[in-house]
Amino acid sequence: MEVEETQAGRSLLANSNMSSAEVVLGFLEEAEPWRLRSSQFPSKVGGKPAWLSQKDLPSLHELECEICRLPMVFLLQVYAPISGQDRSFHRTLLLFCCKTPECYSHNDSRCMKVLRSQLPRRNEFYPYEPPPEDEPPNGTEEDHTVLSVSGFKLCWMCGCPGNKACSRCHTVTYCGKHHQTLHWKHSHKKECCSPDATVVTSSPLLFPESELVTEPEEEEDEEGKQGKDTEAEEEGSIQKSLDCPSLADTLTETDLEEMAMHETEDNKVFQHFKKKIAPEPHQVIRYSRGGSPLWVSSQHIPSDEDIPPCTCGAKRMFEFQVMPQLLNCLPVDSTGASIDWGTLAVYTCSASCSHGDQYCPEFIWKQDFSSDQHLQIKDT
Repeated sequence: MEVEETQAGRSLLANSNMSSAEVVLGFLEEAEPWRLRSSQFPSKVGGKPAWLSQKDLPSLHELECEICRLPMVFLLQVYAPISGQDRSFHRTLLLFCCKTPECYSHNDSRCMKVLRSQLPRRNEFYPYEPPPEDEPPNGTEEDHTVLSVSGFKLCWMCGCPGNKACSRCHTVTYCGKHHQTLHWKHSHKKECCSPDATVVTSSPLLFPESELVTEPEEEEDEEGKQGKDTEAEEEGSIQKSLDCPSLADTLTETDLEEMAMHETEDNKVFQHFKKKIAPEPHQVIRYSRGGSPLWVSSQHIPSDEDIPPCTCGAKRMFEFQVMPQLLNCLPVDSTGASIDWGTLAVYTCSASCSHGDQYCPEFIWKQDFSSDQHLQIKDT
């Protein structure tokens, strides 16, 4: 199949051929930096965005948090082409989030945004043939400050479009005053107008970068489900190369006893969630285009009316969700106000409509744990 040729199994492949019952799980894995560049069509968490289309990038306003109005930071992207649809031969969904902890109020998704970019196989940015599996030779590395094809300048701090240059050295660009100020305080005050000013180093604003690798979720038969103990399932699960603490690891014995004593509808939903992820407790993504999310609570589940249609008029369908386990792998606060979620469900245009090279906004639904669960899933 053509889509499979492009990624050799590393992407969330051929999703138009998936039935609604099929789920693909995403796990974090260390990867060489060159594998996470745009030319490799990566699925990844953290670092700077690997922009698919290199034209018509989103504006600063489009990437602002709707609560504090500060620029958001790249969280993750999934490469999810649609088999048999030429306009979506290459297709990437990018998720951005605010880094202001106070913006993460209960069940409020205004601190997050998701964008879709797609290209036909024959396009002006990438070769027609799939990328090689070996590292490109020296001298062909991508420039992380300027997009190689369009010459679009990027912010040193976040990797988003940034044409605002440092007024002293004129060599480093930013998306706006906020990130320019942060870089000045962090290191640029000492480096400005020196050879070190153009050295590409890690931005303190970014999340740690890892590759997202996938495998199909294995469904057990009912007899097998009833006969297996949750603890045994967790002990027998495959250990991933980035060993993020699992959800069960972070629950205290008191939490488990309290949930067992209170068989509320909310606890039943959460127990189903916990049982479902137990065979693969390190999953950070669940992908099932046209399927259904795995909710953490019976509260704040969207109705059909809550999911707005695409700007083209087509309905949006569920495509993937971000699991709370990802928070265990991010440097976020564990007490007080913090970047947090129960699950993030992403809904996309069912027609995967085309807007040329533009990045299309899609819809994200943030569901948090209900107040009576008192669960803490991040490291303490």
